[in-house]
Amino acid sequence: MSRSTRRFAGVAVAGLCAAAALAAPAVADNGNQKSDPQGPLVNIQLLSFNDFHGNLEPPSGSSGRIVVDHAPDAKDADKDKNVAEPIDVTVDAGGVEYLASHLAQARQGHRNTLTVAAGDIVGASPLLSAAFHDEPTILAMNKLGLDVTSVGNHEFDEGYKEIQRLAHGGCIDDGDGQNNQNSCPTGSFPGASFDILAANVIEKASGQTILPSYSIKNLNGAKIGFIGMTLKDTPNIVTASGVAGLEFTDEVKTANALVPVLRAQGVKAIVVLIHQGGTPSAQPWTSPVDGKSYNANPTYDYTCQGGGSLKDDSAILPIAAGLDPQIDMIVSGHTHQPYVCNVKDPAKNDRLVTSASSFGRLFTETNLQYDRRTQDIVRSSVTGTNMIVTRDTKDPAQTALIAQYKELVRPIASKVIGHITQDVLRGAPGINAGGESQLGDLIADAQLADPSVVTGGEKPVIAFMNPGGIRADLVYGASGYGEAPGDVTYDEAFTVQPFNNYLVSMTLTGAQIKAILNQQWTGSNAGSGKKILQVSKGFAYSYSGTTLGAVTLGGSPLVDGQSYRIVTNNFLQGGGDGFPTFTQGTNVYYGGLDIDAFANHLASFNPTGYTPGPLDRISGS
Repeated sequence: MSRSTRRFAGVAVAGLCAAAALAAPAVADNGNQKSDPQGPLVNIQLLSFNDFHGNLEPPSGSSGRIVVDHAPDAKDADKDKNVAEPIDVTVDAGGVEYLASHLAQARQGHRNTLTVAAGDIVGASPLLSAAFHDEPTILAMNKLGLDVTSVGNHEFDEGYKEIQRLAHGGCIDDGDGQNNQNSCPTGSFPGASFDILAANVIEKASGQTILPSYSIKNLNGAKIGFIGMTLKDTPNIVTASGVAGLEFTDEVKTANALVPVLRAQGVKAIVVLIHQGGTPSAQPWTSPVDGKSYNANPTYDYTCQGGGSLKDDSAILPIAAGLDPQIDMIVSGHTHQPYVCNVKDPAKNDRLVTSASSFGRLFTETNLQYDRRTQDIVRSSVTGTNMIVTRDTKDPAQTALIAQYKELVRPIASKVIGHITQDVLRGAPGINAGGESQLGDLIADAQLADPSVVTGGEKPVIAFMNPGGIRADLVYGASGYGEAPGDVTYDEAFTVQPFNNYLVSMTLTGAQIKAILNQQWTGSNAGSGKKILQVSKGFAYSYSGTTLGAVTLGGSPLVDGQSYRIVTNNFLQGGGDGFPTFTQGTNVYYGGLDIDAFANHLASFNPTGYTPGPLDRISGS
């Protein structure tokens, strides 16, 4: 069968399966053992995680560590002359080989067990997965025994047809490596063996959800319904093309409307898997050096088991408070934070809300009892604990999968594309008080220099980069393929910018540009702290608090009524991250991929290599 024929068959089947699943969601029997000997109560284990983001190999840097304690900053790492303040004590964690082993070990002794997730299983993934459209991650989830997940916002990075394909199988006719991606390198892709749910994602044309809204699992007669959703604000944080033609409905209204649907099928035990989350409050810590109390980053088990709490503005709290009391538990995600908390439901009863950090560093073990007499979960029996995925025992099946795809990706990943003379950082110490970073400068300059966005001979004069799209540092000493220190491989560059966004040039007025700068701390960004856009060389601005100061281009003040050609990525161009004024741009022109611009710009500094310049474009506090 040809590749194009495989793709057609896979997509066609995906559409049919999605429609059928909406009419009659699968009911799985995961308990073939004899009935529980404990009378009417059935012991059930739920293992859950979230925000895996295709991290098959152990994540590196802070993304691969979990905070377990605190200690005095004896080395004064931040140079503030205070050695009494806390630093994090961490352990290395994560990687699918270890996650699979920990889940298998946790299941031992549990006759009735399910493994579930709360979205962003794929998307913003390392190259090992992203180079193959995240097919390796789906295969890894199949192997580790995932039963159900919700979609998250990153499942829409390549559009909803793609998440349908990942769910149901089939191949993309992508030219065997065009744009450094290659679907089905082994000849076929079976799709997910687990349920992917999208209860609040509606295809406008059909009025149907793009994937099933819920799934029912049967454990020795204990029927549990899972409702899966992403956050309703997904269109604001993904590329506009990825959500075109879709409607994202309110999380509470969507889930509550499905409760009677499940009850009509004899399902009273209900768990919500939702890609929305909360943020833990800081952890007070008393220094043994000076006896003073400091605020520290919370340990993985502080919120809420260790006395901590979620911040009042956590988006998950009003959702948890509004979900129907019939819903017994909430598995959440999105914020990449660890917490296991009880939040009152509308009937004023405690209801467990969990999140297991991200990248497979933690999983949550929840144990509960199901009462066969009431056909419901005994709410008082529900207890959860976050467990660290320590790097001790590897799962052989996952090791083999990683080895297979590392060979397949090597020709793409190992290519040296440029050089750096020192670390180029996105955070401290490579960032100033105004939020301008070394890596932000480099990426914005790469966008400005990219010839693919030039149209009609008109070159952009300003570039804007969203800080959330910068996912890792460029490290001088890193060497994944035996390259010399300072050499930057395509793999390293891709890890910095993993979204395969397109660059887009457009025309904005000076007034519109100032409006965009003000949107860094207003609108949907008002409650989340400043979201400082990274900008290209020659453009500068200042701010104080939430007041914009001078804005200049080439040293001259920006003129409100004058037009300026700018370049950004298609995520921001679609109004993402709370910057709606980008959508007002005129003469919009799509260029190439952001990763290609980044790679080409790095190469322009050969053979000497790139050295970060002064951070003098953004000043503020």
